[in-house]
Amino acid sequence: MTTPSFLPAEYWQTLEISKQDTEFLLTYLFELEKPLVTKELVLALMTERVHFEQEAILEKRKGSGKIYVPKERYDVGEELAFPALGWKKGEVLSVRAGKNPEIEEFDVMTVVMEDGKEVLFAMNVEEHDLNVESGVGNEDGEVNLDALVDNFGDALKDKLATLLRSGDELVDIADSWFPRALLVDVNIGHLNLAEAILDMAEGEPLETSVLMKDIDFPQGDNLSLTEFSLNFALKEDARFDEVGSTGKVLWCLERLEPEGVRQVPDMLQYASMDLDRTTLTDEMLSLEARLDDELSKISFDETTLKKATISLLYPHWRLGTLPISERVRSLFPSAYESPRIRFILVDGISGEKIPAWVVKDNHYVYGLKEWYEEKGLMPGSLIDIFPGKAPGEVIIQAQTHRGKRDWVRTAIAGSDGGLIFATLKHVISAKFDDRMILAIPDVEALDNAWKITQKGNQQLEALVRNVMQELTKLNPQGNVHAQELYSALNLLTRCPPAPLFSLLATRPWAEHVGDLYFHLIDEVITTEEV
Repeated sequence: MTTPSFLPAEYWQTLEISKQDTEFLLTYLFELEKPLVTKELVLALMTERVHFEQEAILEKRKGSGKIYVPKERYDVGEELAFPALGWKKGEVLSVRAGKNPEIEEFDVMTVVMEDGKEVLFAMNVEEHDLNVESGVGNEDGEVNLDALVDNFGDALKDKLATLLRSGDELVDIADSWFPRALLVDVNIGHLNLAEAILDMAEGEPLETSVLMKDIDFPQGDNLSLTEFSLNFALKEDARFDEVGSTGKVLWCLERLEPEGVRQVPDMLQYASMDLDRTTLTDEMLSLEARLDDELSKISFDETTLKKATISLLYPHWRLGTLPISERVRSLFPSAYESPRIRFILVDGISGEKIPAWVVKDNHYVYGLKEWYEEKGLMPGSLIDIFPGKAPGEVIIQAQTHRGKRDWVRTAIAGSDGGLIFATLKHVISAKFDDRMILAIPDVEALDNAWKITQKGNQQLEALVRNVMQELTKLNPQGNVHAQELYSALNLLTRCPPAPLFSLLATRPWAEHVGDLYFHLIDEVITTEEV
């Protein structure tokens, strides 16, 4: 669906929303007495704009007199209006025969326009686009506004929302808008009751309609208006947190949200460092994209995934979290404003529903610790993620199997915080990535090693060399794959792939021996170590 023929081709893309437009929307909401989402406001605005332009064209036509149509013949002295020139008028000054071998007999008239310029126009031309009179609608006399919104609405939504938020006449909550002057009074007593209701729910988010049942609002009021007013009052009170996904409003007490949702856990915090991405080889960039680290700043095409498989990194396994990389972002619910989103994870095998949280700004899911333990997962285990069958749900499935003993890389932490690695037998209950797998026989000892590493404030380069030196002992050739090193390094500090890979690519102590395997050159002494 294109822009109607009576409007310029770029009309909606270049539209500047005026004060008159926002005043129209304010009046529209006053009359409707019902909150509307931004898309509905865009539809109203586009409808009004089309109507305005139609009326302007009809008004011009009324006083335009005879309209120029190429198939007609005109005489000297006739006054004409030209739709393609914005309904400018002109008088026929002279007429002569036209010459064009590709067109049969036609005439050319010279017209003196209102500004005094003389312009040539063809006439007596049977086939010409302008022979079809420019209309102001489709065959039924109406413009397909729904199609216009589908094609041009997204750009207008962002532009309109930004403009409306810059004023104070309208207020918004979860993408719904309403005039501030019409809000129902919500007092401190109402808000205290809402807090008590949510307190009794013990952290379980509730819809606004559930809260309203136990709050004594005056009877007979417009319910949608009352609900919007309560939503807005809750939003303005720091005790309450709106945690619903797009299109759904859910309220929770901020103090009852899990600690790992309100604050980013230490194990997921990363102190960003300068990085020259030109040092990364194509192989490294490809591996970085496959690792699905939430800290990697990689752009992906906006395609809807049908499935994603993630290999658990140690910090996520330890905390019961999942990374939301750019690649898998479309699988998880989002929200217009809420930084924390409550949703449901569904076990793809058992159907068990697991309440979980998306921490949007920090790109992780929280709430899977018990599920990891139940499935017998470990760092490196593979998890499949699918779109949910219901709104606000996501399906997860561990690639579990009957437990069997297998030789796997094992991390053992000493009391001094140092790590050693050994290949030992463990009961394995799920499929894993060979280069990410790490058995952890003593979690508390590894927690202590993490704390010692953070307190020691050891430089990343030195830490990488120490871990790499230990890993080389597992390989007869003394080589370590970049992915194995990435997995092991994150036992002690949170580090995305790119900074690690850049070190391996640029330091003289790391020799690339092919296929992203590196050899540690012990005799190289760095400035730090001198």
